[in-house]
Amino acid sequence: MTTPHNDSDPIHLEAIAQFRDLLDEATTAGEPEPTAMTLATADASGRVSARIVLLKSVDEHGFTFYTNFGSAKAQQLAAHSGAALCFLWKQLRHVVQVRVEGAVEKIDAAEADAYFASRPRASRIGAWASKQSQTLRDRAELDARVVDAEQRFAAGDVPRPPFWGGYRLAPDMIEIWFGQRARLHDRVRYERSVAGWSKRLLYP
Repeated sequence: MTTPHNDSDPIHLEAIAQFRDLLDEATTAGEPEPTAMTLATADASGRVSARIVLLKSVDEHGFTFYTNFGSAKAQQLAAHSGAALCFLWKQLRHVVQVRVEGAVEKIDAAEADAYFASRPRASRIGAWASKQSQTLRDRAELDARVVDAEQRFAAGDVPRPPFWGGYRLAPDMIEIWFGQRARLHDRVRYERSVAGWSKRLLYP
């Protein structure tokens, strides 16, 4: 039986707070894409795929990102909810890598609607036009679908497509890696077990 995720555990909150501080530092330091993260997922056969996506929010409940529900990543998450994230920031005083693992679930419709409404109109149109991960005959086909979506919503707002939404990874492991000289790096790992969250150092 899966242990319930404890969002209020002090060690878990420490890990999330440290991550958010580092994300703020990376943003201030001029990291080109501070919210870019590698998302690794696996299909039902165990074949692993990885791609870069953007983190849209993080809090004590987890790490949130958005995609088309017909995409390869969404299909893999439907088959296997376990996933991993990896961030790399090079503009800080030390190079920092953050690894996150846990189970992923869809967020609720209201939260997805609120985020979708905040996106630029062109991005909302693009969400309607794209059959993400499906075969595209040529660029003209995509351009035509964009024109169709623009005409469809010319008179008003662009609502969230029913095939598009968000996912949240609830972490059971967060590891923060600080680059040091001679490859003697600092590694701090936060882990969740049946007993709750724990924190330990790892050899580099």
